[in-house]
Amino acid sequence: MSKHRWQTLGLGTLAGFRSMTAPALLSSNLLTYHPRALVGSPLRYLQKPLVAHGLKLLAAGEMTADKLPQMPDRITPVALLGRAGAGALVGAALYKINHDSQWRGALLGGVAAIAGSYLSFFLRKKTTEQSGLSSGLVGGLEDVLTLASGLALTKGTHAGEPQSRRWSL
Repeated sequence: MSKHRWQTLGLGTLAGFRSMTAPALLSSNLLTYHPRALVGSPLRYLQKPLVAHGLKLLAAGEMTADKLPQMPDRITPVALLGRAGAGALVGAALYKINHDSQWRGALLGGVAAIAGSYLSFFLRKKTTEQSGLSSGLVGGLEDVLTLASGLALTKGTHAGEPQSRRWSL
């Protein structure tokens, strides 16, 4: 499986954990690489410093708001739609950068985000029940896991840097 497919699956799943973190990390990484494949595409805005910094602020706000008791579950239809959209955005960008169908990337990222939403919802619920820890503390640990995984998927593997085109003989 190609690098951008793995990154789409990984970042899409993380969008299910925290919807703004995956786009924020990818956008921040795109500030370094500026892939030419995004020129002329609406996705090119992910390479703009204002967008990258704005997404970071939204991600930080989401991590803070997630701990509030009045926040709805991440698997409610509206929240699920937003997470699927974030996964689709990341997938479309990664596929476009790598000269692949951005629609396939959006579909893969969106489906991964929905799966990640359910996985993280039930994982957090089960962890909170079995450990006796508060939901806020478990949410904080979830934030650390999400950030560490996201950094590994973006910085560690150079998301946003297009794969070289190799001649196959």
